[in-house]
Amino acid sequence: MNARGRADTTPHYAVATGRGSDNEVPLGGVSLPPLLTLAGTTAILYLAKDILLPIAVALLLTFALAPIVSALRRRSVPRIFAVILTVSITFLGIALFSFVVGTQLTNVAREIPSYQYNIIEKIRSLRDVGADGGLIDRLTGAVERVGREISQGTTAPKPGVAGSATPTAQPKPLPVEIIERSGPIEMVRNVVLPLISPFATAGLVVVVVIFMLLEREALRDRFIRLAGYSDLHRTTEALQDAGSRVGRYLLMQLVVNTAYAVPISLGLWLLGTPNAILWGMLTLVLRFVPYIGPAIGMVLPLVVTFAVTPGWAPLLWTAALFLAVELISNNVLEPWLYGSRTGLSPLAIIVSAIFWAWLWGPLGLVLSTPLTVCLVVLGRHVPQFEFFNVLFGNEPVLEPDARLYQRLLAGDPDEGADHAEEFLEQGYLVDFYEQVGIPALLLGEQDRQRGVMTSERLRGFAAAARDLVADLQEVADEEEEEEDMPASRDPKDKSAASHHPGTELPEGDGKRLLCVGGRGELDDAASAMLAQVLEVQGATAAQATHAMIELGKLADLSLADVDTVIVTYLNPASVAQARHAVRRLKRRKADLRVGLLVPNVHGSSIIESAMTAEKLNADFVAGTLSEAVRAGFADDKAVRLKMARKRLSSVRSTKAKATKVAA
Repeated sequence: MNARGRADTTPHYAVATGRGSDNEVPLGGVSLPPLLTLAGTTAILYLAKDILLPIAVALLLTFALAPIVSALRRRSVPRIFAVILTVSITFLGIALFSFVVGTQLTNVAREIPSYQYNIIEKIRSLRDVGADGGLIDRLTGAVERVGREISQGTTAPKPGVAGSATPTAQPKPLPVEIIERSGPIEMVRNVVLPLISPFATAGLVVVVVIFMLLEREALRDRFIRLAGYSDLHRTTEALQDAGSRVGRYLLMQLVVNTAYAVPISLGLWLLGTPNAILWGMLTLVLRFVPYIGPAIGMVLPLVVTFAVTPGWAPLLWTAALFLAVELISNNVLEPWLYGSRTGLSPLAIIVSAIFWAWLWGPLGLVLSTPLTVCLVVLGRHVPQFEFFNVLFGNEPVLEPDARLYQRLLAGDPDEGADHAEEFLEQGYLVDFYEQVGIPALLLGEQDRQRGVMTSERLRGFAAAARDLVADLQEVADEEEEEEDMPASRDPKDKSAASHHPGTELPEGDGKRLLCVGGRGELDDAASAMLAQVLEVQGATAAQATHAMIELGKLADLSLADVDTVIVTYLNPASVAQARHAVRRLKRRKADLRVGLLVPNVHGSSIIESAMTAEKLNADFVAGTLSEAVRAGFADDKAVRLKMARKRLSSVRSTKAKATKVAA
């Protein structure tokens, strides 16, 4: 027998219709007070950006530099020396970087006039491509004609004499220019202050970073006292999560950008592009801007190459260089170093970039990702801000069974099959049905009992569930082949990683079973899932609808080649129906084993006490698919002997009663 591991996680099918914890955000989003709070906070961030922006930069730098300070402290370096050394090296590097970039930009500005000849020659060559009525000439003429039509249609008629064909010419207004003499104060305000402002902001950031690093523990304690003193555990987790995520993101992004900029600079230098160091440094900085930063960093060197080189080959080589380095960075470096550890979805990164750029300008665009990471961490640990995690996080916000239920309810089993294939990369078909498929059907059954699902929607949902089972038939065939080839199984495969040998299912070679729905179409879909699992284990499993066990059609149900019948009931209150179904089936065939699959049977002690094999006259009652498979494949000799003795005792008792009445 193939040793096949199964998950040691018996699914618990909740009977209640409610889902999630008490802290879950209610349907309809956020109530009015949080919306007003969010609007007020946004207004404060916008109006006080001159004050808050340096503090935000200092806070993010503190997150990034705190691990370095801690490492120096572990080597017995005094705190103040560790902080000053770390901050000094960091800002000296930033200053050196800015100086090199500024020098290179000055050289570019000085050399721009010398590029005019190459630009004119390339434009002439493009025009020659469309000579003699070519494409470019036709496009240029069309644009000019459209421009003339627009200008004629939007020009207002000139005033003239009424009834006259020619308007009266009006004298053209003379331009007037007002020149004001600026005094020393205006000169300081208009010229000196804009030059000093960046240096003043940088100095403020340096001072704030130093004091934040020196008072890091005190600031942490004050934050805990103000924000989460009542729940120290959750607040501590939030602070550690935010610090680790932001610090790791900034550090890993710096490493990735540096590894990106170095080959770009070397490649541009080998291609003969002027100021190659400048373009490499700009790509290093611009890649902190999500999505649009790498594009801008690539466009600038392409424009310079277009202007400097006389031919087209260097331009193509430059584009190929950027594409090659971008592919390596996106597919090798980033997944290897940090992957998606920021916890943000791609759409959230774009939306946050737009929001912070509108709020704080270009610097807000650079800070958009780490700032949004802080908001997501806040929403993950503080229930009042959970909507941040729902909106911007990259983790699924719906449980797998709820997501499958929604897709089946919408009539989209294809997407449900896609999610199932993702699950089946680490698990088996029985695990998917137990943990996702059956719970999704239970959600539908609960909605049916509450009366919120119409008959048409119920039929569509059941049909989508059956289509899902049909779509997964290929997966079932592959698992059945794996069962037949035990030697080919890899011990490091998904079974060893996610299953426990204690829950392995037996083989069903030679077993002949029939799976029947109990009361409705949803029961039929659940029985189809069970039949597919039984076939994977090597048994011969047929499937019949709930209508076949009704009195009028039970005679048409073929039981000649069937050893065991398993009837599925998603509604645990179907005690009377289950008893009648078992009685009818046993009347049809005396030696037939009849079992029940009731997923909710273990969820309530009342239900479990009512749904017992003795009270229902059934051979077994299972609460999961795995239990149903084991019970269906069980050695039934002892069970049949017990049932034969019971029937013999019943016959003798009947004869005794008849004899007593006759006497």
